[in-house]
Amino acid sequence: MAELTTAGAPPVLEARGVSKSFPGVKALSDVSLTVRAGEVHALVGENGAGKSTLIKILTGVYQCDSGELRHRGEPVTFADPRAAQAAGISTIYQELDLVPMQSAARNLYLGREPRTRLRLVDFARMRREANALLDDYQIRADVDVPLNTLGLGTQQMISVARAVALRANVVIMDEPTSSLESREVETLFGIIRRLRSEGVAIVYVSHRLDELYRICDTVSVLRDGRLVHTGPMAELPRVQLVATMLGRELQTALHRSAPGGGDRIVAGPPVLELRGLTRRNRLHDVSFEVHRGEVVGLGGLLGAGRSETGMAVLGAQELDSGAVLVEGKPIRTGSPGAAIEAGVALLPEDRKLEGILPNLSIRDNIAIAALPRMSRLGLVSDKRIDQLVGHFMARLHIRATGPGQKVSTLSGGNQQKVMLARWLCLSPRVLVLDEPTRGIDVGAKFEVRQTIDELAAEGLAVLLISSETEELVDESDRIVVLKDGAVVAVLDGDDISEHDLVQAIAAVPSPEEDPTRD
Repeated sequence: MAELTTAGAPPVLEARGVSKSFPGVKALSDVSLTVRAGEVHALVGENGAGKSTLIKILTGVYQCDSGELRHRGEPVTFADPRAAQAAGISTIYQELDLVPMQSAARNLYLGREPRTRLRLVDFARMRREANALLDDYQIRADVDVPLNTLGLGTQQMISVARAVALRANVVIMDEPTSSLESREVETLFGIIRRLRSEGVAIVYVSHRLDELYRICDTVSVLRDGRLVHTGPMAELPRVQLVATMLGRELQTALHRSAPGGGDRIVAGPPVLELRGLTRRNRLHDVSFEVHRGEVVGLGGLLGAGRSETGMAVLGAQELDSGAVLVEGKPIRTGSPGAAIEAGVALLPEDRKLEGILPNLSIRDNIAIAALPRMSRLGLVSDKRIDQLVGHFMARLHIRATGPGQKVSTLSGGNQQKVMLARWLCLSPRVLVLDEPTRGIDVGAKFEVRQTIDELAAEGLAVLLISSETEELVDESDRIVVLKDGAVVAVLDGDDISEHDLVQAIAAVPSPEEDPTRD
């Protein structure tokens, strides 16, 4: 646990009452953040909480609609990221912002290459300084080879080295360990401790609780675009942190409630089996089963591996090892077509990016998946399509002027139902639902959850991925809890409660389970 020693240190970077809106979305509402010299300040929150928007405002990518930024006590406006960098604010993004075909040395000094007296790039000096920089921070890499020939973890460490080499007074780290091995994590933590001792302010964004409690002094929690907590990291218990992130009062989160699986009877062999699914830095030996008529929930924080597991079931996530079986038969991994043919359907997390076809009608969006099965000699009967679409619009209570209405004009809840109808018309055996009620109103949530119950009652095997603890508890017959890509708990029967789920998510791993712990 890091010790808080920066309470009296001067603020280096401040956001005061910052708000930011996009069309139809209030991304930030009156958010304030103070980062002090020599402090590691954790910025946490679930997906959509506003973390990325706040970082982009701090670094000049976005301008706030209201509120102000202060740097070293003075009001500032960063017109672009270059202006923020010139002021001493350096950012390490989760998605690498490097040039893959250039050497590590060129990436380290991109835009500030050492020059000869003739203003030519001094390559010899650049290589010497690049080697010295990496040695200074105990990063092992060949600075002369193209960056894309190095491992992803090494590339991430080079991104870290480039950020700290700018002699910044603020370093923002967005999920910096997402691609790192345990040895590299220790090197990064050594760099962070060194920067802290030199008075550099660090904003640390991560979903890994163990890291937060090891390295951070202060924590600020965002939820739904609002700041809901700021205080010393050491004074916030893990369970309270998880409850705050998820939007549950601690008393409510610890209240034991009955599971919502109701009286569903689960029997017979499993329809879906996951055996040792492993993908480097993403999934680690994930194994569980889903039976006919059963709803199995996947719980965990953002980055725990929930969506990756769902994509692996659909064949859209490459695996290093492991197998997915449907009704006892293995399906080819890495092939969505093979998974769909085997009876797997997936409702993706981001319906607008990965799901709906916004410029097409409800009719076209529903029927598109079934067209190959409905065709005869390459021809499809309009009457059969109309019957199919009409059936699912009525069954799922899709509210629209008619099947010809453009799907982009529907509410979020009705868009979700259209996507569900698209997959149900294939008569799947396994249905994977990734955040099926995110971004829809209360009434639509109730209808979607009611549909899940009906589908399970009809014998469908359902894998439910959700960030909402209440939804998992109410809908699931069993809950598989993931953390850092591995199964850490399975809740069943009387163990299915918000109390046990929050406890499992917040649990401290044993030293054998966590090689990065001191």
